[in-house]
Amino acid sequence: MILWVGILAAVLIATGLGMAYMTGAVGKYSFVIKLAGDSRLKKILIPLGLIILFIVLFSLIFSLVNSIIIFLHMMLFFLLYGGIMKLVMLISGREFKIYWQGYLAPVTCFIYLAIGFYLCHHVWQVNYTLDSPKLSESVRIALFADSHMSTTFGGEGFAEHIETIKKQNPDIVLIPGDYVDDSSKKDDMIRACKALGSIDCKYGVYYSVGNHDEGYYNNREFSFDELVNELKKNGVHVLEDEKESVGELLIVGRKDTQVKDRLKMDELFKDADEDKYIIVLDHEPNDYDAQAKSKADLVVSGHTHGGQLFPLAYVGVWLGANDKSYGHEKRNNTDFIVTSGISCWEILFKTGTKSEYVIIDVNPDK
Repeated sequence: MILWVGILAAVLIATGLGMAYMTGAVGKYSFVIKLAGDSRLKKILIPLGLIILFIVLFSLIFSLVNSIIIFLHMMLFFLLYGGIMKLVMLISGREFKIYWQGYLAPVTCFIYLAIGFYLCHHVWQVNYTLDSPKLSESVRIALFADSHMSTTFGGEGFAEHIETIKKQNPDIVLIPGDYVDDSSKKDDMIRACKALGSIDCKYGVYYSVGNHDEGYYNNREFSFDELVNELKKNGVHVLEDEKESVGELLIVGRKDTQVKDRLKMDELFKDADEDKYIIVLDHEPNDYDAQAKSKADLVVSGHTHGGQLFPLAYVGVWLGANDKSYGHEKRNNTDFIVTSGISCWEILFKTGTKSEYVIIDVNPDK
């Protein structure tokens, strides 16, 4: 929570400073100069009005959050080209007759965010191969997190992604949290749960709770209990600080780290059959030290969205909120995998990563 308050404060400060900077930058367009004339007040009010119109327009098209994201990117590209133009003028000793900064910044920003929009809405398959002496036969795991239902797709879109995942013939499906969001619609949630119920795999579908699943604002069309009931009705194993044994696997699902009464790793592993291949579903990747000291063989997480926007991929790690933002690493005998998510919360652009589901093949270590 402290991290998000810090991020919100930084965004608000950046937006305020950006408004001041962009007022001057927009004021350099020739049509604005003509409209303003010699009036100092108009030189401020006209570009400021255009900036507010820009933010309102994109708020109506997307949302206020996405409008601010677009505005901040626009500001950054204006700053980038402004610096480049000043450097070129300093070296050449000539003034530009054309306001290149004003043309290059919007075009580059549009292309950059268009790519980010595609990276967010298109879903890739990412593969990992692991091994374990605990297994006598290979296990194929399908993993996805952060579907944040009704953001980039609804129930039908989710069902289409499930059909794609089913073609990979997984033995088990893991969903470590943020399956839904505060803005998720009940019809989408029900349709998505039915899609999960259509998965016929050897060991079943397992879900652990993320920070958005219970809802923050109590204004959602369904309750957390309704979500859990719908998942269970469709055969999904819901694990809240619980473990289940299936075949050569032991599946452990943790409550989210923001829950006060969440069990510690040693409490979860009490009486656990440590001869089995132990998989831990933990939405937020921030308990690696304890998990690496445990007998866990594989820990899967989401939450970070892979950093979402460049260059934020490592901010969570730098600030100590997360142990990893994306990908695979091994500590002691434990493999850790963090997925960037099959969708995202609210922000409709991914410029530091892409949307994905993950296929993990765990083979016997002979």
